[in-house]
Amino acid sequence: MRNLMAQSWCTLSALHSRIDAHVERALQAAHDLSVREFSALLLLSGQHPGEGGHLRMNQLADAVGLSQSATTRLVTRLEDRGLLSRYLCSTDRRGIYTDVTPAGLELLAKAQPTNDAALAEALAEAERQPELATLVAAVRALDSSWPNPSAST
Repeated sequence: MRNLMAQSWCTLSALHSRIDAHVERALQAAHDLSVREFSALLLLSGQHPGEGGHLRMNQLADAVGLSQSATTRLVTRLEDRGLLSRYLCSTDRRGIYTDVTPAGLELLAKAQPTNDAALAEALAEAERQPELATLVAAVRALDSSWPNPSAST
């Protein structure tokens, strides 16, 4: 049983690595953004002013899969590029929030189609690998709005 579980985990990890690398190359080439930077902009763009509407740095770190120190460096890079701004939480002066600037929202809007196309390409490519096809189907089932090129063939 453990051997099967370890093999399944390795297969899932391989799928993630393939997709991540493909999307990374596309975002870097077209928009000078890493996958993590894109993910941070996407997550932070969904914030709202209401209760629980802002992510703390540790929440952002968990969501983008980085350590807190790596997330701080990522936010600093995006802030230096004028894509994010930071400010103190009005109810807890120890808390620092981060908002996407208008330039960040513009870049995110331009990068979204690149991300989506690269993701669809990576999934279609992985789907042609028998050992990955079942996982790709599971990923597609999570969001039925994703295009499924094999469904029309």
